[in-house]
Amino acid sequence: ELRTPMNSILGFAQILARRELPPTERKGVDHILRAGHHLLNLINEVLDLARIEADRQQLSLEPVQVGEVVQEALTLVRPLAAQHGCTLAAAAEGDPGAYVVADRQRLTQVLLNLLSNALKYNRPGGKVWVTCGAAEEGAGAGRARIAVHDTGPGIPQEKMGQLFVPFSRLGAEESGVEGTGLGLALSRRLVEAMGGELHAASTPGTGSTFTVELTGAASPLEGWDPGLVPAGAEAAAARRATLLYVEDNVANLSLIETIFAERPEITLVPALQGRLGLELAVEHHPDLILLDLHLPDIPGEEVLRRLRSEPRTRATPVVIISADATPGAVRRLLEAGARAYLTKPLNVAEFLDTVDGILAAER
Repeated sequence: ELRTPMNSILGFAQILARRELPPTERKGVDHILRAGHHLLNLINEVLDLARIEADRQQLSLEPVQVGEVVQEALTLVRPLAAQHGCTLAAAAEGDPGAYVVADRQRLTQVLLNLLSNALKYNRPGGKVWVTCGAAEEGAGAGRARIAVHDTGPGIPQEKMGQLFVPFSRLGAEESGVEGTGLGLALSRRLVEAMGGELHAASTPGTGSTFTVELTGAASPLEGWDPGLVPAGAEAAAARRATLLYVEDNVANLSLIETIFAERPEITLVPALQGRLGLELAVEHHPDLILLDLHLPDIPGEEVLRRLRSEPRTRATPVVIISADATPGAVRRLLEAGARAYLTKPLNVAEFLDTVDGILAAER
């Protein structure tokens, strides 16, 4: 209920941003996108925190290579570092190919939170660097650590006790730096859910260090398949294609119709109910089916099961589009036969890349 309305807000704003607009309108669209993404980030963090505190957070723990996750996180925050005039660096104190037991997506989320804070609250021309290695003595055998260091203003000792309290920004709200006050609280709970610890140390005037400690792992699990959504592929050559969209929310349906309005080679067939979608899938033989999970008559997961059991639709690729972003739901639907899983609010460019990639592969 919180994420679905954002699909229309951010979706239509992305469509407008792709068009030629007068400068004043362009500025307004940019404000909508920036505010929308900020609100979406707050929604995601509130939902994550609520799930953890209700003991409903689903994690997929497996051996994760520390060096890969660190490099991935550094790559993602480089634009933010350039924006703030800060330098980024990484150093391995030991084996950079070492593994830890973690949920890769959530560990990346934690590192992004720590790195973003280190950059946003740093001084102009400051430095942020990441070190990896074995945990300090006394932390337990086989433990590994990832530490994020910065040259920011530091945190007064009297405020350290409030550092991981939800919605506590320690006065940063007066600095003009955007934030929710949830990032550190959520990061600590995620690390603890992965069997680890998150610590902080700070010296006013010098900087701060946030250290993640996790259990080491000998090797990755054999045969593990993360079931990732296919990355952007070459755009499909212009050809006629029929897409069936099973979705009961009129605003979401209107968004997809607007996206494809500039793609005359694609015919979009809507279905507002699951049973109607099943009938239209047999009748129209679509090249691709877009499927929501929360339908008024039967669950989208049941629609997928029936599509896969029906000989006439068994091979038709299905892309799930849902506001349910939990890793368990993503993996379950991919294992049930979905070709890809996209979460609302949609990233329009990613959505088009996914559709074009699947259509090209089916040629």
